[in-house]
Parts: sequence; C-alpha cells; structure tokens
Amino acid sequence: MAEIKPIRAWRYNSELSKNIGDLTSPLFDVVSDKQRKALYQNDFNSIHISVPEGPDPSQRAYELLERWKADGIILQDKLPAIYVYYQYFRMSGSPKEYCRKGFICHIKAYDWNENVILRHENTIPTAVNDRIALLEKTQFHSSPTHGLYSDQNFELEKYMDEAILAPIYETEDYQGVRDVLAVIHDGHAITRFIDFIQDKTIILADGHHRYESSLVYRKRMLEKSQDAKGDEGFNYHLMYFTNTESDDLRILPTHRLINSLPSFNEDEIINRLQEDFIIKPVDDSTILNETIAGKQWAFGLLFKENAYKVRLKPEAIEKLRWPFPKEVRRLDLTVMHYFIIEKALGIPGKDQRQSEHISFDRSFSDCLKKVIQNEAQMAIITNEVSIEEVKQVCHSGYTMPQKSTYFYPKVICGFLYSSIKEEEFTSPIYSPF
Repeated sequence: MAEIKPIRAWRYNSELSKNIGDLTSPLFDVVSDKQRKALYQNDFNSIHISVPEGPDPSQRAYELLERWKADGIILQDKLPAIYVYYQYFRMSGSPKEYCRKGFICHIKAYDWNENVILRHENTIPTAVNDRIALLEKTQFHSSPTHGLYSDQNFELEKYMDEAILAPIYETEDYQGVRDVLAVIHDGHAITRFIDFIQDKTIILADGHHRYESSLVYRKRMLEKSQDAKGDEGFNYHLMYFTNTESDDLRILPTHRLINSLPSFNEDEIINRLQEDFIIKPVDDSTILNETIAGKQWAFGLLFKENAYKVRLKPEAIEKLRWPFPKEVRRLDLTVMHYFIIEKALGIPGKDQRQSEHISFDRSFSDCLKKVIQNEAQMAIITNEVSIEEVKQVCHSGYTMPQKSTYFYPKVICGFLYSSIKEEEFTSPIYSPF
C-alpha cells in the first residue's frame, strides 16, 4: 500500500514570488559550479537551502531557514494540498512540444524490502551522507524526488488538467523548460488521489540519494521514538509523481567517456572487439549517434581520428558471465559495460563504479568535442533506456548499471518546500487530512 498525504507547503511570500524564476535552482546533483556561483548572489534563491555553502553547510541551511520563516520570506500554506506540476519542453530535432504532467505530495518513506517503492539504481554512500545531514538538521525537503506510477486510463490527469488552468507559478528554467505549478485544495479530488495511489507500486525515477536519506532519518527517529504511531512527519518524504503510460516521459542516454587509461591503443581495442561485435567504420563522426539509434546492442565508438558503429553479434550474448537475470543481462548498458569496458578496455566490472577512468556525459556533441580536443581518449555512445526496461529491471529485484537513466526534464527547486517538523507537518484541526 502506497500511502500519500497532501502537504502544507512552504512558499515564498507574494512579493518575492512575483519573480519566482529568480528563486528557482537546479537539483543539487546537476547544478554546475558556474550556476552555483551565480545563484548564490541572490540571498533568497533556493540554492541556499538545497546546496548550502560553508564548512558546516547543514547548520548554515538551518539558520537561514529559521530566519526566512521568522522574517516572512517563506510562508506556510494554510490548507493541505496536492500541487500539480507541468513541464513543457521540446527535444532536439523535433518540432513537437511535450508536456510532462505530474503532482507533488508526501509519501510514506518505505524501506526497499517492503516493495512499495522500487529503485533502479544504487546510491553512493558519500552523497547520501550529505543529504542525511541536511535533512536531519533542517527537517525540510527542498525538492521532490521523482516517482513513477502506471495508469493506462489516465484517471488523475483530468483533475490535474483542470487545476493547471489556474497556475500559481510559471517560469522558464535553466533547461529552457516551461515549468508551471498549480494547486488542488478540493477535498474530494485529494481523496481521489490518495485512494488511487494506495494500491500502486512506485518506481523511483530520480532522487535515489535524497530518498535514501529519508529512509535513514526515519530509521534513526524510530529508534528514538518507541511510542511512534507511524503518522509523524519523519515517516514521510516529498515526491513528484508522473504516469509511465504518458508519451511525454522522456529518458535521455548517458554516454561514457574514457580518460587516462594506461596503455591505451585504438587498434588493440578494435581487435579485441572483433570477436563479439560487427564493426563498421563511420566516415562522418557527427552522425554517429544517428547510425545506432533504435538498434539493440549497438554503440558508437568515438576516437580522435576515427569513429565506428559496433553491434554485438546475437550469439555473443551467451558469453556474458555476470550473474544477472535476463532483464538486466540483455540491457544495452550491461552489454556495453561487460563486452566493451571490461573485456576490451580491461576495467573489471567490480571496479567500474568507482573508476577514475570512466566519466559520463549526456551530450553527444560534448563527447565529440572532448575526444577531438584530447580531453578524453574515447567516447562510447549509447541509446536511451526505455521505460519498459526500467519497469522490468525494478520488478526483477535488481538494479541497472550506474548512470543508466536520465529522466528529462529535471524538476527544479524553489517552487515549494515541505516540512516534516511535527508542528509544521501536522494538518490543522479543520482539515480532514
């Protein structure tokens, strides 16, 4: 049972929110150093809460947050609500405008073994520790993670479509995406959301580190609170929900760059690949990504002077020795990490996650530029993962290789915050929620 609750969001006061675009920021794990420096110049930008500065960043965020509350910079909404969040965007090379529809609310922070919320990636401990410290100190969620539910009948979209006609915020973000926020206060509609989601399984699309921090914090609080009833604020997590059945759910590929690998030799790499791959030189490296598009187990290899399309021979899949179920074994990314990165490049699978020789880039043009300018020895270009593959892997109980998915666009920080501090989390007596 997936238990969700409406939230009494904290939002910027009406004077500041007139320029809401000046207050929003990218998520902590995608914001660049250049963006941070610019955003820090605005004393009220959400970056100060989501990615605080200083030697003790969580303490700094806590003190700033308390000052914002006391000074009325942010105010808590009077009524619990479901917040509707639409993102309008275009993809490169396509005239179509997409609209990813979703809503934001609290969800119970379920342990992974409860199989209510499913992950498709593992977390990196150091990144989780940073998020735990921030959550523990502030008891505040500065941005929602991204969860997926499945509904072929689009039951909730009619409520969201009606609400979005009267938006409370609208801005264009750093991605060139138009972000629109609206609110649902109607009790009947909120109950419909609660009832509808309760029998769903949720796939965590983005925000594994932030969700993991909620799990750790909840466990710590339960150890301290022997008389906890289960409805305390520390039991809940802020999430943005979207429907997997929508055609507007986009997943971008994440390419691999190889850097500073000792004894790197292009000819030797190609020779090692010949046993398992069909290899074709590509004269125009600028269209390498197009030559592999939509083809299973096909990859582009970019070197400084040459480019190749390589495609795994169908019979070679039986040579894959990693002990994964078929849902994971047959993924393009598993094939890439085993046959190319381990067998051809010599980086063992157990070392790849922390390898200093592997980096990631979602931009094909950036990969091309870095290889040409000797900032990388080679790039491995891959196709995107499908949502069906994500579902299959999640339900198998396994996870995907690192950096498998990049759900686009990313949500932004600053539209709203949620508190799990008990006196701010509890619904007012006049609310049925």
